[in-house]
Amino acid sequence: MRPVVEIISLELPKPSLQDQRSDERRLREALSERLGESPALPLYLLRKLPEVLRGSDFKVEVILGRTERGYEVLEVFPKGKGGPVYGLGIDLGSTGIALYLVDFREKKVLREASFRNPQIPYGEDILTRLHFAERPGGLAELQEKTIEGLKSEILKLVGEKETEYLYYYAFCGNTTMTHFFLGLPTRWLYREPYIPCANAIDVLKLRESGLPGHPEALLFVFPSGGSYFGGDLISGLLFAGLHRGEAISLFVDVGTNAEIVLGNREFLLACAGAAGPALEGGVLACGMQAREGAIERIRIRKGQLELKVIGDSKPIGICGSGTIELLAELFLAGLVNPQGIFQPERWPERFREIDGELAFVLADESESGTGRPIYVTQGEIKNLIRSKGAMYTMLTVICESVGVRFKDLERFYVAGSFGNYIDPEAAITIGMLPDLPREKFVAVGNAAGAGTVKFLLEGDFEEVREIVSKLTYLEMNVENRFMQLLTGALFLPHTDLDLFPSVKAKRPGI
Repeated sequence: MRPVVEIISLELPKPSLQDQRSDERRLREALSERLGESPALPLYLLRKLPEVLRGSDFKVEVILGRTERGYEVLEVFPKGKGGPVYGLGIDLGSTGIALYLVDFREKKVLREASFRNPQIPYGEDILTRLHFAERPGGLAELQEKTIEGLKSEILKLVGEKETEYLYYYAFCGNTTMTHFFLGLPTRWLYREPYIPCANAIDVLKLRESGLPGHPEALLFVFPSGGSYFGGDLISGLLFAGLHRGEAISLFVDVGTNAEIVLGNREFLLACAGAAGPALEGGVLACGMQAREGAIERIRIRKGQLELKVIGDSKPIGICGSGTIELLAELFLAGLVNPQGIFQPERWPERFREIDGELAFVLADESESGTGRPIYVTQGEIKNLIRSKGAMYTMLTVICESVGVRFKDLERFYVAGSFGNYIDPEAAITIGMLPDLPREKFVAVGNAAGAGTVKFLLEGDFEEVREIVSKLTYLEMNVENRFMQLLTGALFLPHTDLDLFPSVKAKRPGI
């Protein structure tokens, strides 16, 4: 595999009365001999080419970018004076954005950065932002804020004087984020029958986006698989590699939604559902993202509550991984029964009524970093069980639809910040993930972001197209089987305990 940016050193024959080829032809023919094709040469370079060639004694370094149409010459330098050659991967999530600075000379990631999506003030959820985009000037404002936020963070990551060395960007985001980023109309994106403005975008000149970089830098936007599956999922699949394997595997990415893909090199079957926010701590009064002050690990042992807090500070909330562990530990300690009902008589000092609802207190006013208690209510426990039940049921239905059993799976990839920090043991305990041998679970972190890096360093346009072409969507809303199976999954871990033998062994007499 070749990176999307290549660096070629050339020593060109000098002009003479016997060789009166133009400078452009001289360079193009030398490159064609090396590449096997004739690259495009922009006007920007033609204007400076005579001086560069003669100032370097016709010994040059050529920076080339690849598109689906072929090579483009991005820059020509005197040999040895080219400077850094960078690329940038962008994963534009609806909540957080991740940046990856890639060095094409060293073929590695130099630095990473992440920050909150600047669209959030326009709406915590995507639908609110879509409504805002329909106001006069709304879409332009959302795009402007997105580009401003990206530009500011890119300058911090790369350095203002180094942005001229950014030659190639790879961008991924869900379908809505991609539309906002490019300023594409979104009116029909969330109205039945949910039609995007575009699924596939040709490789663009970066200057069309307003982001910093070399004047001839290129921008690749990961294609989407329709309204439901954006370029972030395609990028994640590129990284995980389900489509390359012979054995069947599962890929789960929990973000705003839970996205699930089952498949191998023969097929990719996908579904999505709204299990994500609850499992990321997004619907808890004390829920928060996985950052400093978030409770990420919980243990209840012999009447003692042990909390692990990111940054080893006083807790200010609880993130997704902590939420899942909390439910698992409450269940194993008998503080929540299989129906999800609190059992306060087992530890009275940890329960209290908050705003008229029974709550389990993780940290009281003196223990928290906010001066307010950190807790989970009975209603929130029920919401968590509904979310985990929906997740398990989606997994069951998608496997059943092609006659695959959980035990037949080769790998179970778990992606996103959820996948980075989740303890599969806890997720299995509450009946969210199937009770499989633990070695089958593979945490792939931010697979979408990693996919942008993989694309920059390997640049396989055909592989990206292959993933999109193989992807088939399974609509859960019209699957009667989903509703039939969901009821059993709304218990801890499930009404059919034979599906969870390891949990049954940990808590006998459920």
